[in-house]
Amino acid sequence: MVDWLVSTLRAYPELAIFFALAIGFWIGPVKVAGFSLGNVTATLLAAVVIGQLAITISPNVKSVFFLLFLFAVGYGVGPQFFQGLAREGPRQIGFAVIVLAFCLVVPLICAKLAGLDLGYAAGLYAGSQTISASIGVATDQIMRLGLPAEQAKAFADKIPIGYAVTYIYGTIGSALVLAKLGPWLLGIDLPKACADYEKQLGAGGTGEDVMSARRNWEVRAYLLEPDMPVVGKTVAQAEASETKGRLLVERIRRGNEILEWKPDLVLQAGDIVAVAGRRDLLVNLITERAREVDDKALLDVPVEVTDVFVTNKEVNGRTLAELSTRPSAHGVFLRKIMRNMIEIPILPGTEIHRGDILTLVGSRSGVDAAAKDIGYADRQVEATDIAFLGAGILVGGLIGALNYKWGSVPIGLSTSGGALLSGLILGWLRTIHPTFGRIPGPALALMNTLGLNIFIAVVGISSGPGFVAGLKEVGLSLFVWGIVATSVPLIIAVYLGHYVFKFHPAILFGACAGVRTTTAALGMIQEAAKSKVPALGYGMPYAIGNTLLTIFGMAIVLMM
Repeated sequence: MVDWLVSTLRAYPELAIFFALAIGFWIGPVKVAGFSLGNVTATLLAAVVIGQLAITISPNVKSVFFLLFLFAVGYGVGPQFFQGLAREGPRQIGFAVIVLAFCLVVPLICAKLAGLDLGYAAGLYAGSQTISASIGVATDQIMRLGLPAEQAKAFADKIPIGYAVTYIYGTIGSALVLAKLGPWLLGIDLPKACADYEKQLGAGGTGEDVMSARRNWEVRAYLLEPDMPVVGKTVAQAEASETKGRLLVERIRRGNEILEWKPDLVLQAGDIVAVAGRRDLLVNLITERAREVDDKALLDVPVEVTDVFVTNKEVNGRTLAELSTRPSAHGVFLRKIMRNMIEIPILPGTEIHRGDILTLVGSRSGVDAAAKDIGYADRQVEATDIAFLGAGILVGGLIGALNYKWGSVPIGLSTSGGALLSGLILGWLRTIHPTFGRIPGPALALMNTLGLNIFIAVVGISSGPGFVAGLKEVGLSLFVWGIVATSVPLIIAVYLGHYVFKFHPAILFGACAGVRTTTAALGMIQEAAKSKVPALGYGMPYAIGNTLLTIFGMAIVLMM
């Protein structure tokens, strides 16, 4: 049975890739003491084990999927990347660039002090900074150095070894430094800092439900008695009179007629009013004042949940409190805000940026009106614009293939860097002209996950035969230097952000996690803070970090 499996995998090496994926995604999520290997590292280790069977896979396979992955990365962060360049100004950009310089220089110094060769140095950088994408960029650059084929392959095969040895602490250590050590070094009570920041953004005041984040909103019907204060007022006045929460009139029954919402419609005694709001507000504020009525026809309001992609430049940079005053906000509740695939907290002072995805709940007409005002409704569809995808990668790759020589060293973006740049530009352009280039969220996530992990699987299988020997050669030394390369830039980032750039402590550690593109660390920071507020600092630094850390895979090769 074993012999048959081995011979089959050698005869059909494509099956070995899926074997590695299956094992990696099975083991990756398993947590021990609160931490897990993660899918990428687990897939790499599984592939290395399978690679001991001496399976040969064409390098073109990994190149195809790596280009797909990098284009998806660029497409996803493009809106926030260019948003930052245009608006966020020198503070977040300056902070990100300076910290990223340390993320490159510190691993470079560690590699030189440790006497590591080109391959191990690139692996040390990729693992300590947890940037898997740089493996492909570094490999491309090594292959373009004009080295003898065997030497270039030997260097390239050492990259995943360095990555695997340093990645585990790169992930766990980053989380510990930012969530535990950083606040201790600065003497910051992180939960208190986040609570204070939430108050600055309006949480806990009358604006807490500007656009409710709760899922338990509902519509109830109430009979208006003659002595009620809202009788004789317009619908707009009645809605504005409630200061303890956001309550909205949806429809009104007057006799046998059902009237749709109009701001200037005057409420009369005997009207039955359908009111939308949070369940606790309806119960505590209205039910004790008015008699609830079970009017099925009145309450039969079609409701939908829709993601809306923000493109309107007039909305860009506005707070939720400001957006709630727009006519299109009536009858719509905000359930979630996603920015660079990270959920950010919903507070009156939270700013909305182009490229954000808002999950809105309300009537179909209300959601349509809000979507038209702030962007467009990104309703679930199955179609991906494959022509756009293929042309984007092709054009980016052709641009990246151009290079010039600095002495005897060819310098250029490479096809992988070109695909990343193309994704950045096209992802940003889609926020301006959303009529082309549709890639649904689930499809983009699949491109990210499958593209990277198939690339990693092929790298692991191809380098498998020499992996064990390399691990014995530099394993312990590389692990120790990896601790230094991970920790030092993050500690510098914490002090730099606090004392030089004066970031509020509530968002400081989220910004540091964003620069290093470590979502695991952000999760631990939020857990320690008992708040989602740190995610507000994550988005812009993440967009810059994800781009430059990947490109630095080429720089580490050239600088060694």
